[in-house]
Amino acid sequence: MQDQTDAYLLVENTLGWLNEVDIRLERGLSPLSDVERALYAVAVEHADVCRDDLPRVDGVTSGEVAAAFESLTQRQLLLPVSHATRRYAAAPPDAALEAFVRPVVQQARLTQDAADRLRRELVPVYESALERRLRQPLFEELPDVASVRRGLDRFAVEAQHEVLTSQPGGGRNEEVLQEAMGRTEAMLERDVRMRTLYQHTAQYDPGTTAYVEIVTSLGAEVRTLGEGFMRMIAFDKKILVIEQRDNSKAALVIREPSVVSFAVAAFELMWLQADPFAINLGRVQAIRVSDRTRKDIIRLLVQGESDKVIARRMGMTVRTCQRHIAKIMEQIGAKSRVHAGFLLHEHGRSLRLPGARAFPGNN
Repeated sequence: MQDQTDAYLLVENTLGWLNEVDIRLERGLSPLSDVERALYAVAVEHADVCRDDLPRVDGVTSGEVAAAFESLTQRQLLLPVSHATRRYAAAPPDAALEAFVRPVVQQARLTQDAADRLRRELVPVYESALERRLRQPLFEELPDVASVRRGLDRFAVEAQHEVLTSQPGGGRNEEVLQEAMGRTEAMLERDVRMRTLYQHTAQYDPGTTAYVEIVTSLGAEVRTLGEGFMRMIAFDKKILVIEQRDNSKAALVIREPSVVSFAVAAFELMWLQADPFAINLGRVQAIRVSDRTRKDIIRLLVQGESDKVIARRMGMTVRTCQRHIAKIMEQIGAKSRVHAGFLLHEHGRSLRLPGARAFPGNN
């Protein structure tokens, strides 16, 4: 662990040091000026020069000669012979450049060694994580309620950006809501965005309404639709969990990017058509929800669906569904289901329910 820490510190310090070195090298290896070349030639010719009595250079001021002297000493082209006499001798070009570059080469070697150590540390971690990701199946079956809950818990902990949920079927079971509350609160605390779709009928369920009131106060977004959407949860647009056909207690985990992307796009379309979940359903809102519910029932009646199928798709009990159907038949003067189907199919655009818009929702 200490070696690892030392390597990180060395790289960090080296990055700052290299910025300074770049400036020094740029100055030190830049071409000599005419004054610097002339002064260097004088030093070679006379064996040395005195710092306190610099030679004259034709057409150049003493200040320019002094600046040239400082530059040559920094480049190590002029080296001190005697500090007492302050005399400097000219160094051979090869020796001067080697001495100038040597610290850079040494530091570069240290940096390369540190980078190699970091690479040896990180490559196994990267390859191991990549291997785990590639081992994950594109499709995974969760055969029972326990495995579904474990899977959802795991995906919720790993979620970083957004979770999309659609829950048809009206009001949700109290136990299911309590089990979901912990996951939901934990994700919202991490600033994971959460959006949920329910059916309109869920607004009449006290337990679901109480749950929605809590999670929306924490930042979740909840809307409602009539029917026609599937049960699903999407995590970060990477993992999709859907209910298995003919087995509501089992689920299928999908990681195939195209399938996940398709489901997310479908959710976004439904989200745009949905209404905000009304926590306190007032009389006007209740009438509007009831009106929309009846329009959806009428559309399903026209399609010839049975009471059981309509109830399931609308998220209500069969008995409640039958009450809606009986009222619709009474209002349009239908004597039977067949007669109602005929009237709705042939005259749906012109028939009107008392106090409601024309149906089945074509306006």
